[in-house]
Amino acid sequence: MNTAKPNSNQTETITPEPLFFNRRKFLRLSAMFGTAFALAACGVKPTEVPPTPRPTPTEVNLAEELTIEDRINNFNNFYEFTVSKSDVAKQAANFKTAPWPIEIGGLVGNPMTIDASDLIAKYPAEERIYRMRCVETWSMVIPWYGFPLHKLLKDLAPLPEAKYIKFTTLLDPEQMPGQQSSSYLWPYTEGLRLDEAMHDLTLMAWGVYQKPLTPQVGAPIRLVVPWKYGFKSIKSIVKIELTAEQPETYWNKINPREYGFYANVNPGVPHPRWSQSSEVRAGETGHRETLLFNGYGEEVASLYEGMDLKVNY
Repeated sequence: MNTAKPNSNQTETITPEPLFFNRRKFLRLSAMFGTAFALAACGVKPTEVPPTPRPTPTEVNLAEELTIEDRINNFNNFYEFTVSKSDVAKQAANFKTAPWPIEIGGLVGNPMTIDASDLIAKYPAEERIYRMRCVETWSMVIPWYGFPLHKLLKDLAPLPEAKYIKFTTLLDPEQMPGQQSSSYLWPYTEGLRLDEAMHDLTLMAWGVYQKPLTPQVGAPIRLVVPWKYGFKSIKSIVKIELTAEQPETYWNKINPREYGFYANVNPGVPHPRWSQSSEVRAGETGHRETLLFNGYGEEVASLYEGMDLKVNY
């Protein structure tokens, strides 16, 4: 199991929280058969499992607790359903996530179309406890389950001219009523440089707290890039394409002054409408200092060596 973490010269304690399923059995079965089968096969209720300490990251820099599962599931930005954070879960309650074909291609030697359940079963599950920082200045600490994107990319055999990767969210206004609004440019798209996508921290996530993602969190599979603002971590992916040119991305296309392509967490570059120097952790009162690259600078700063982070924001 790989529990990735930010680095610093201070010490952090992540408060242990009861695990809902037998960890070893869950991970083994999810790798073999997919998430839904693994959950059913465990055959236990949360109350039947004694509290088990989570891995505690070291060399991190603030005393933090995991964000509780209920808050992760009920405080969401997902404009495809609604612009109201508190109503996303209700609007997404009947969202159908199976079958879920994902088209994967572009500048690759091995293009494919694969159902999300088969993609999830293809790669062993890993737990990654990551900070998540929203551009709106709120944050969470989330125990994701998924697999590093580089494992999929290596199997695709990117061609030499591939420099970027583009992701697309489902376009289905009947299921996603927010897409009926003409105020936005659907479908949602996002992108990374290929070296960012290949970094080990970049995760294709299918679960939190050892449960499949709920629709409002991005079911059945989403991207997680912990050193970037949350809007880069696109949800409910239906298409992945490798390209030679930098792809257009949703918020950058709507308002390039406010939302850059890179969107690295940077307390020194304010959003035009608010400072990014501090944040409010979901479930807490008061502000805490925001860290460059969301605290993952030791791992990812080399990706941007020589770049002006105020220009390439």
